[in-house]
Amino acid sequence: MIQGWFSKPVEVAVGVTGSIRHISNAQQAIELLTGQWRDAGSPLHSAAVRTCRRAISGDVPADNARDAFVSAARAAHLLVE
Repeated sequence: MIQGWFSKPVEVAVGVTGSIRHISNAQQAIELLTGQWRDAGSPLHSAAVRTCRRAISGDVPADNARDAFVSAARAAHLLVE
């Protein structure tokens, strides 16, 4: 299994306290997306999950997964910009 390392980590604020996490690969993104995600089930969330899984299996480049994850995080107001 490939972890799908991103070219640059993505910073997101998670949890009640807004702890900053640095997501470095598609595997970490999947763990966050399938855990307590604020906007779970939205089209962008579903696309991010699907694309991250494809990156882990080697079907798409990891940075495609990164882009999908960033879009989902931005929509869920979790992305630190």
